[in-house]
Amino acid sequence: MNENYNILSDIEFRDRYGQRSYLIQDISNDFIRALIRNRATFSVRSPNLTDDARKIEQLIEEQGYSCRIYTENRSAAMTGSLFSGIASVVGVASAIGIAAHNLATYDPDFEIGKNLIDKKINVTYKK
Repeated sequence: MNENYNILSDIEFRDRYGQRSYLIQDISNDFIRALIRNRATFSVRSPNLTDDARKIEQLIEEQGYSCRIYTENRSAAMTGSLFSGIASVVGVASAIGIAAHNLATYDPDFEIGKNLIDKKINVTYKK
């Protein structure tokens, strides 16, 4: 990123940089902080979803925002497992865990969705 993105207003910044997908190796922590500070929704392609989602979580929380990390499409997979023998026990336990996690992170400022299929982290500003 050669542009000086720090001189843009929130709206100009979101118009120019929000709703885009970036490669994790092409953007700096400072740029991610700017995306967060300007309340942008964005995606990051990453070979290491867990570590990079954790890094984004830390960058969000250091700016005083709350967030929830979740695995996208997990509910659909879990629903399918509810109808298949022993997997139904695992599916029910997973559903209970998801519900407890959602209550613990009720009404976050940002949601961080890990998309295992696309190897992408989707960061959504919710408020």
